[in-house]
Amino acid sequence: MSFLALLFGLMSGCFLSVLVGLIGSKRRIGFGWAFLASLLFTPLVGLLITLVSDPLPAGADRGLGCIGTSLGILGLLFLVAFLFLVLAGGVLVAM
Repeated sequence: MSFLALLFGLMSGCFLSVLVGLIGSKRRIGFGWAFLASLLFTPLVGLLITLVSDPLPAGADRGLGCIGTSLGILGLLFLVAFLFLVLAGGVLVAM
């Protein structure tokens, strides 16, 4: 696997972990614990842990604007680039 594929994989994992942390900021688990769970395990497991925790009461909403959406889109772009590099690398190796 090339260095760029590894780099895009790590960056997409970090961005998805930040996205899970932002989802966790609206729950009792909080941003920090949700982000840490996503980094230690995988973003999918961190998301499941985050969604199991209780949501915050209705009046305690912390508005984050479009930060979560922006980071989510960046994370998905890095994930697509990572998958493209992995698949393109597999084609080059097979030749």
